[in-house]
Amino acid sequence: MPRVRARSHEVDEMARMMRAEAEGEGQQGMLYVGNVIINRVVAQCLDFKDVTTIHDVIFQIQGGNYSFEAVQKGNVFYQRSRASERRLAQQNINSWRDHPAKYALWYFNPTAPGCPPTWYDQPHTGQFKEHCFYEPISGTCDSVYRG
Repeated sequence: MPRVRARSHEVDEMARMMRAEAEGEGQQGMLYVGNVIINRVVAQCLDFKDVTTIHDVIFQIQGGNYSFEAVQKGNVFYQRSRASERRLAQQNINSWRDHPAKYALWYFNPTAPGCPPTWYDQPHTGQFKEHCFYEPISGTCDSVYRG
C-alpha cells in the first residue's frame, strides 16, 4: 500500500524535483530526496502541518522563499522527467525508505566539507555524497515514523 496518494502529475513533479536536486548523486541520491518529499507529505507537524500532497510539498513557501532550491531557481522545470525518474518517484510513493533519509524532513548541500551536527536544531542522521540529512527531534513529529 502506498504511503501517500499521488496523481500522475504529482509523480511527474516529484520525478523532476528528484532529478533537479540530486541527479549528480545517481539513483540512490534521487531516492533519498524522494524520501524527504514523501516524509513531508506524511508529517503533520512542525513546518509541514498544512502540506498534504506532493504538489504542496514541492511548492511550499517558507520564510518568503520556496523550500527547495530547484523551485527557487527554476531548474526543476528545465527538463521533463524521464521514465527512470518516474519509476524512482513511484518507489518512494510505494514506501521505499532507507537511511540516512528514512525519516528525514530536511536535507541540504553544505558549502563547507562535512555536515553540521544539527540543522535548525534538528539532528543529523547521515550524509550521502554531497547531501546532509536531518530528522526531527525525538517526540516532535511522530507521524513521520508511520507507514
